[in-house]
Amino acid sequence: MASGANRNGMHKGTVKPPSAANSSNLKSSSFKPRLPPSNQSPGSALRRTNSASFTAAARDDGVPGRVRVAVRLRPRNAEELVADADFADCVELQPELKRLKLRKNNWDSETYEFDEVLTEFASQKRVYEVVAKPVVESVLDGYNGTVMAYGQTGTGKTFTLGRLGEEDTSARGIMVRSMEEILANVSLETDSVTVSYLQLYMEAIQDLLDPANDNISIVEDPKTGDVSLPGATHVEIRDEHSFLELLRLGEAHRIAANTKLNTESSRSHAILMVHVKRSVLGAEDAIPSEIDKSSHFVKPPKPLVRKSKLVLVDLAGSERVHKSGSEGHMLEEAKSINLSLSALGKCINALAENSAHVPVRDSKLTRLLRDSFGGTARTSLIVTIGPSPRHRGETASTILFGQRAMKVENMLRIKEEFDYKSLARRLEIQLDKLIAENERQQKAFDDEVERINLEAQNRVSEVERDFTDALEKERLKCQMEYMESVKKLEEKMIENQRKHGCDGFMNDKCNGKGPGFSIAEDVAEVKKLLEKEINMRKEAEEEVNKLKSQLRQCTDSGAGGAAEILKLQKALEDEGHQKKKLEEEIIILRSQMLQLTFEAEQMRRCLGRGGSGNAHTGLDSPMSQVRDSLNGHKTPVAALFEQVGLQKILALLESEDPNVRIHAVKVVANLAAEEANQERIVEAGGLTSLLMLLRSYEDETVHRVAAGAIANLAMNEANQELIMVQGGISLLSMTASDAEDPQTLRMVAGAIANLCGNDKLQSKLRSEGGIKALLGMVRCGHLDVLSQVARGIANFAKCESRASTNGIKSGRSLLIDDGALPWIVQNANNDSAPIRRHIELALCHLAQHEVNAKDMICGGALWELVRISQDCSREDIRSLARRTLNSSPVFRAEMRRLRIEL
Repeated sequence: MASGANRNGMHKGTVKPPSAANSSNLKSSSFKPRLPPSNQSPGSALRRTNSASFTAAARDDGVPGRVRVAVRLRPRNAEELVADADFADCVELQPELKRLKLRKNNWDSETYEFDEVLTEFASQKRVYEVVAKPVVESVLDGYNGTVMAYGQTGTGKTFTLGRLGEEDTSARGIMVRSMEEILANVSLETDSVTVSYLQLYMEAIQDLLDPANDNISIVEDPKTGDVSLPGATHVEIRDEHSFLELLRLGEAHRIAANTKLNTESSRSHAILMVHVKRSVLGAEDAIPSEIDKSSHFVKPPKPLVRKSKLVLVDLAGSERVHKSGSEGHMLEEAKSINLSLSALGKCINALAENSAHVPVRDSKLTRLLRDSFGGTARTSLIVTIGPSPRHRGETASTILFGQRAMKVENMLRIKEEFDYKSLARRLEIQLDKLIAENERQQKAFDDEVERINLEAQNRVSEVERDFTDALEKERLKCQMEYMESVKKLEEKMIENQRKHGCDGFMNDKCNGKGPGFSIAEDVAEVKKLLEKEINMRKEAEEEVNKLKSQLRQCTDSGAGGAAEILKLQKALEDEGHQKKKLEEEIIILRSQMLQLTFEAEQMRRCLGRGGSGNAHTGLDSPMSQVRDSLNGHKTPVAALFEQVGLQKILALLESEDPNVRIHAVKVVANLAAEEANQERIVEAGGLTSLLMLLRSYEDETVHRVAAGAIANLAMNEANQELIMVQGGISLLSMTASDAEDPQTLRMVAGAIANLCGNDKLQSKLRSEGGIKALLGMVRCGHLDVLSQVARGIANFAKCESRASTNGIKSGRSLLIDDGALPWIVQNANNDSAPIRRHIELALCHLAQHEVNAKDMICGGALWELVRISQDCSREDIRSLARRTLNSSPVFRAEMRRLRIEL
């Protein structure tokens, strides 16, 4: 041993590194790798380096990096505590000086310096941080890296590297901690991590994940010299749990035996290969401008893929046969182990002495580690030793192996490739956006041309319309004169109803008559009056036609007839005004008449079941007339629609009489409730008239009924776009802000909720205040209003989710931007089943878009989603919530952090 020390240039009592350059490096106070001279501060870690020159050098020519070596002392085991109780340890550690003394005897010792000296009390975390963490950070930056454990059998190599820490997490080894850091620093959406687990047994490479694959060949690239194992099993790692299962499987297949030195002595070299593939953006290229050479145009960064490899090697322990007691097949195993370790030592000696020939082909182990020693990888070596003086020779051999390894210099290089697939995807997206923009511009141009054509046609036909409108107004004014007579009929009907009050009803019932009889008589009388008015109306129309013919004659006669024409026009205007009033009254009387006939029919049926035969006889004739007038079982509103006509009903919406206007709005609302009538109402201008009522009148009843009619029309998708074009969203928003009546708010909320279900109106709804108006209505607190608000939010969230899935929309939800999330979370577990169901659907749809995940976690929505996935009464919503949580990486990571399991 002394001769070996003299050959390495050591003086008596002290062993120093062989060169001044290495000596300066060995005196570093940190085990972390140093950078070459640059603008960075000395001792800064490689992962913090952003220098462009350093990156270029690492990519092209490489950066020198010496193999770093740490020594770790194993504490005495139970056998050594008994056998060596009277003897001192053969080594003495000086961790603060990074030195180790190897005792020859009680008065003489040899001193060695290492990059790090770890005592028997060093924790697994400390070992990882000073030995493996710098290598792992280099691998994340695109370099290859190697961490290897070397030492006598039974000194703790497998404990240092491969300990799983299932019972005690603080005992986790370098393999587990390395994978934890890699998974914490990569994005599983764009990056990938794959693992192979092998063992070199009796010079045969075997797959620990597939024991049947027991003879894997080594393939070398003739150009670069890189070594690969195409026959090995590659497993993609997505989380720490799957990696631990993989390590357990590999350890179960690894060959071990019981020797005198170790009860579980590894009989093979274990090699864990971690392949990391990361997508990054390359440096921006500056192009000098032709006009001003001082300015530059910057090209967009190039998409690159960095491929790096982390190799973790747990070498089998070197042993002396007479101490380990190996025999038979175990003896052959020991020979194979020692031969491979000897070949590794020869290669390290050749590299340390800068020999022209390095015997890497003497063993498969040296071929596999070709890149680790003298190659392009950043390498850390940890040598493990025991304290027993009985094994001083093996301890000295291990220390000298580490000393020689410290002389090996590697040239670190980043391995990156141009990411053609990512660039192609990005160009395809840009092309699609340009095509869509071109289509939008073409559509806008076509719409503008069509608008100009329509405007020209409108101007051409303006004179014709004005003349036709003038004639129609004349006719309407003539018809209004009949409204006065109808009003008189109404007064008479009211007087008759007063006469036939409670006393009259009781008297008639006592005389064998019922209220139905008097109502039927009134109906018959009203019908006669109506027939008379219709005849008068026909006569008036004939008179109007006669006046029109006279007007044309006067117009043809030329000069001299102007005064007479003006007089006739004034007369026509007066008659038209009176006729309009009469028509309004007729429509109201007809609706009341139909209602009375319906009540009379109900009363007849009641009297028929409990009255006398005379009562039946007295009612037969009127009831037959009522049935004929109703045409079977048609409702009063439908009968009014057929008899009066839609145009006349809509004309009453602009009546000056508030009672007439309110009654007309109610009729239109009832008609709009049937889908068959909606198209005719919109075509006749009913939607425009209803929106005008919201804009022009402040009456609460008008607003409530008009909003209900608009809500019915908004169930049709074609009508929704018309409502948007005519400013309906703004009008509904203003109505919501001014209204206090719960029923009015319910109608407005229902209309906005229907509009929220249209994909094309999302941005328009938000810009015109529809979402804020919807949220503002929760101030009412009425359950029906809150149910409509929840339905609108669910519809809006569903449309947003569909747009995000189709790639139409990106960015955070507009609902979250408008502050809806706190109210949604607060009412997710509302006692009202409709509100709760809509809110649960809204949360599921919001969570399907990944960009909303962080806001939802901060707002407490994650807990509600977990509750929905477990406790929701509806299976479809429960499954949707569970599927959404499992598909989101952000939610999965947060649930792992909170230890939530579905």
